[in-house]
Amino acid sequence: MSDYNFSIEARNLNKTYNKKGGADIKALIDLNISIPKGSIYGLLGPNGAGKSTFINILGSLVIKDSGKVKICEIDIDENAKESRKKIGIVPQELNIDPFFTPIELLELQAGLYGVRKKNRKSEEILSKVGLLEQKNAYARTLSGGMRRRLLVAKALVHNPEIIILDEPTAGVDVELRKEMWKVVESLRETGVTIILTTHYIEEAEAIADRVGVINQGEIIIVEQKKELIKKMGHKKLTVELQKEINEIPNSLKKYNLVLGNNKMSLDYTYNLKEKKTGITDLLQDIKDTGLELRDIKTEQSNLEKIFVSLVKENNEI
Repeated sequence: MSDYNFSIEARNLNKTYNKKGGADIKALIDLNISIPKGSIYGLLGPNGAGKSTFINILGSLVIKDSGKVKICEIDIDENAKESRKKIGIVPQELNIDPFFTPIELLELQAGLYGVRKKNRKSEEILSKVGLLEQKNAYARTLSGGMRRRLLVAKALVHNPEIIILDEPTAGVDVELRKEMWKVVESLRETGVTIILTTHYIEEAEAIADRVGVINQGEIIIVEQKKELIKKMGHKKLTVELQKEINEIPNSLKKYNLVLGNNKMSLDYTYNLKEKKTGITDLLQDIKDTGLELRDIKTEQSNLEKIFVSLVKENNEI
């Protein structure tokens, strides 16, 4: 693989859909994005945010209005054919012919990409996604999880440097989702860059290295996943009491505590960005009131809460 830092770079990317009899839809507005080589990049956003438009531009399925896009350092305007070869797209829909076997489907797909027979690695790819034993079984007999993995296998036949997974686990149960995560991790180990669009925020939280949040056609934040949670997350400290109380003592009201439904706990929320959290003062003041503690536990904001907060803030601007 070539020596470069970013698998995908987009600069000032714009796309507007002209709607007959209605207002134009601005799908992408001066979008700027850089996706590091060899990473798993989670692209998150609500419906209509622009995720699919961006993916379709990369795959040459949608023509951009303006801006520059490079795929593995190849400008898609200057060499669209070569740029497409660098990408394998795994669609959300299970578009698999039920009367073909996995090995036949991969051979057919390789032929469509112009891969010579001597260079095809169909069995190796099926082994990589855990389908070698089913290579001669009709696709209609495969389970839902196996069909998802077969879609990934089809995207790998031309040895792309980038795999785009568009909602890869939509409509599947938790176990199948985790099965797909393992496949994604194994692909990353081979050096492939993976772009993941998903509505399942726990999916990005589980496997993505870097997260970009898109809303109304614009990237509103890009961060390393751990840094995003660290910088923007909040923590909740729950103090469980030995005895029930009917109201929060006056000396503790400055902490904006929330009394639990069972009246035997106090919740204190603080921002991880603050140098001083106030926890030490809070615990000392609780002790001074004479309240007896039974337990203390903390809960940190997850990516979903941060995502919802970011989109809400962006919509209010």
